[in-house]
Amino acid sequence: MKTGYSRIVVLVGSSSTGKTRACWEAVQPLADEKWRLWHPFDPTRAEAALEDLHRVQSRTVVWLNEAQHYLGDRVAGERIAAAVHTLLTAPECSPVLVLGTLWPEYAARYTVLPPPGGEDPHSRVRELLAGHTVSVPDTFDRHALASAAALALGGDRLLADALTRASVDGRVTQDLAGARELLNRYMHATPAARAVLQAAMDARRLGVGLHLPQAFLTEAAVDYLTDTDYDHLTEDWAEQVFAELAEPVHGKQAPLRRTTPRPRRRPPAPSSRAHTPPALPSGPLFRLADYLEQHGRTTRRHLCPDSSFWHAAHTHLTQPDDLDNLAQAALYRHRLQWAYHLRQMAAEHGSPAALYQLAEIQEQTGDPDAAHHLYRQAAEHGHSHALYRLAVIRQEAGDAAGAEALAMRAAEYGDSQALHGLAVIRQEAGDAAGAEALAILAADHGNHQALHQLTEKREQTGDPESAETTARFAADHGYPYTLYFLAAMREEAGDRKSAETLARLAADFNSTHALSFLAEKRQEAGDQKSAEDLYRRAAELGSAHALLALAAIREETGDHKGVEDLHRLAADQGNSDALYRLAIRRQEAGDMAGAEALAWQASGHGNAHAPRRLAMMREHAGDHDGAEALAREAAYRGNPEVLRGVAEMREEAGDHESAEDLYRLAAKRGSTTALYRLSMMREEAGDRDGAEVLARQVADRGNSDALYRLALRREQAGDRDAAEVLARQAADYGRVSKQGSVLTRMWPQGLDPDGTPTPSWR
Repeated sequence: MKTGYSRIVVLVGSSSTGKTRACWEAVQPLADEKWRLWHPFDPTRAEAALEDLHRVQSRTVVWLNEAQHYLGDRVAGERIAAAVHTLLTAPECSPVLVLGTLWPEYAARYTVLPPPGGEDPHSRVRELLAGHTVSVPDTFDRHALASAAALALGGDRLLADALTRASVDGRVTQDLAGARELLNRYMHATPAARAVLQAAMDARRLGVGLHLPQAFLTEAAVDYLTDTDYDHLTEDWAEQVFAELAEPVHGKQAPLRRTTPRPRRRPPAPSSRAHTPPALPSGPLFRLADYLEQHGRTTRRHLCPDSSFWHAAHTHLTQPDDLDNLAQAALYRHRLQWAYHLRQMAAEHGSPAALYQLAEIQEQTGDPDAAHHLYRQAAEHGHSHALYRLAVIRQEAGDAAGAEALAMRAAEYGDSQALHGLAVIRQEAGDAAGAEALAILAADHGNHQALHQLTEKREQTGDPESAETTARFAADHGYPYTLYFLAAMREEAGDRKSAETLARLAADFNSTHALSFLAEKRQEAGDQKSAEDLYRRAAELGSAHALLALAAIREETGDHKGVEDLHRLAADQGNSDALYRLAIRRQEAGDMAGAEALAWQASGHGNAHAPRRLAMMREHAGDHDGAEALAREAAYRGNPEVLRGVAEMREEAGDHESAEDLYRLAAKRGSTTALYRLSMMREEAGDRDGAEVLARQVADRGNSDALYRLALRREQAGDRDAAEVLARQAADYGRVSKQGSVLTRMWPQGLDPDGTPTPSWR
C-alpha cells in the first residue's frame, strides 16, 4: 500500500477457518500509519455501504466482513460492487484497502459464468472479485500443524488442547471455535431438537434473516419428525428443546441461542413512513450457530423444506424481506402455490418488492387502476422504481410538476433513473430547458445517461452548440465520456478540428479515450502522422492503451526493441493486457520460460486469460505436454479454467480419455463448468448413472442446469419417468437456469413441498 495503489482482497473459506481473524491481524500495522477502519453496518450492511461508500477517504480500510450481505444483496449487490470499483479506481481516494470474507458457496455463486442466454445477476461482482480472492484452507497442512505444535510446546495451552483432537484431520481453527462440538450436538440431538435445527438451517439457506422467531421454528419443525417421533412429543417438548439447544459447547457457542436485535439508531430518512422498519415478531428470537448454518447449506441444499415449514412461515413470519425471499425460494423450487401466498403475505407486511411485482402483474393483465394503487403502496414503502413508474404515469397524464416531484423522491432513495427518464420524455416533447434541468439533476445523483442522451439528440437535430454545452455539463459532473462520444460524432461527420478540440477537452478531465479513438480513425484514414501525435498525447497523459497502439505501429516498422519498451511502459502502469501481449511475443520467439513468467504476472494483475491463451497456443502447436503442464500450474494457482480449456480442445480433437482426465482435474480444482462437461460426456457415452451423479455434483456447487439438461434429454428420448425424477431434483435445488421451463411444461400448477404435483388451485 506504500505505492499509493488501492486494493481489494477477499478471503474465501468455510466457517470457523480464521478468515475474520486473519483480516484483523493484517490491518493492525495500518493503525500505526493513522489509517481508519470502516465497517458499514447500520441500518443494514447493504444500505450503509450504498449510502456512504462515495464518502470514503484516502487511507481507509473498508471492512466487508461476510461480504455476501453486501455483494449478494438482491437489490443493491451490483450497485455496491460498482461503487467499490469506483472507489478503488478513483485517484483522489487512493490508497484504500477493501477487505472482505466469503464462504465458498457464495464465492462460487458470484463468480460462475451464466449459461448462454441466461441471466447474469452478478456480473459486476464477478468483475470485482476476479483475481482478488484468496482461499483459506479448511485444514492445517503438515507445515502448519508443525508450527502449531511448536506454539503448543511453547505454552499455548488452548492450542495444545485443540491439537489433541484435530492433529489428524487438521481442523484446528474449527475446533478452537467449537465447530466439532456443535456438529456433535446436532448429530446426537433428540429427534425434536434435530428437527428444530433443520428448520432453522432451511430458513437461513432460503433467505430468512438471522433472528428466527421461536413460534415459527416450533411449528416449522413438526413435519421434520417421523410419525413415531411425533407421537412421542410431550406438551412441553418445545420448551425442553430450546433449553437443550441453548446450552453452550466448547468455544462458548450454542447450537441455537436466544438473541435480541439491536435497535435502529439512524436519523429519519426523507420519508419516515417509507423507511420505518416493520415491527419485530412477538415472542423470543433465536440465532443459529454460524457453523451449523453452513453445515445446513452444504448438506441440505438438495432438499425442499416440508409443508410445515412453509405454513409456519406464512403464519408467523412478519419481516417483509423474509417473506419475499421465501416467496422467491418457493418460486425457484416450482412450489408455485406457496410462492403466490407468501408473495401476497409479503405485500401485506409492506414488502416494496412484492408490492411492485404485484403492480406489474396488474398492469400486464390490463388493470391500470389496481396497478396504480399497488405502485403507490410500493412507493410509500420506499421502492424507488415504483416512484419512477408513478412519475411516468403522472407525466403521461400531463402533470409535469407532480412527475418531477416523484422523480426527485426516487433520486433521494438512490434511483436516479426516474430523473433520467423524465428528461428524455421532456426532450421528446420539445421542452429543451426542462430536459436539461432534469438531466443535470440526474447527474447530481450519479446518473449521467440523461446528459449523454441529450447530447446525442441535440447533435443529431442540428444543435451543435447545445450539444457541446450538455457534454461539458456531463464532464463537470464526472462523466467526460460524453465529450468523447461527441468528438467521435464530429469526426464521423468530417469535422476533424472540432473533434480534436473536444478530445483534448476530454483529456483535461483525465479521459484519454477520445484521443485514442481519434488516433484510430486517423490511422484508418491513412493519416499516420496525426494518429501517432494523438497516441503520444494520450500516452503522455497516462493511457496504457495508447502505448500499446504505438507499439503496434512500431511492430509494423520492425522496431522490436521499441515494441518491447512500450509494452514494458504499459505493464509498469499496471496494464495486464500489455503483460499478456509480451508473454505471447516471448512464446512466439521460443522463450517459453519468459512467456510463462509474464503470463503469471498478467494473471496476478487480473488477466486470467493470459495463461489460458499460452496453453491453447501450445496445444494447437502440438506441444501437448507443455500445454498440460501450464494448465496444471494454472489450476494449482487457482485458475482451473485453463485446464478446462485444454480439455475442451482434446474433446474436440476426439481424445475423449485425455479430455475426461483433464476435466476431472479441473473440476477437482473448482471448475463447475468442467464438472458439467463431464456429466454431458458421460450421458453421451451411455453412462446415465454416472451422468446423474456428476449433474448432482454440479447442482451442489450452485448450478442445477446439468440436471435440467439431463431431464430434457431423457424426455426427448421418451423416458418421461426418468425425466420427471431429474426435473424434481433440479427443482429442489432451486432453479438457476432457463432450462427450468421444463418444470412449467411438466407441472403447470406447480409442485407440493413433498414433490407431488399440485392440484389445480389458481
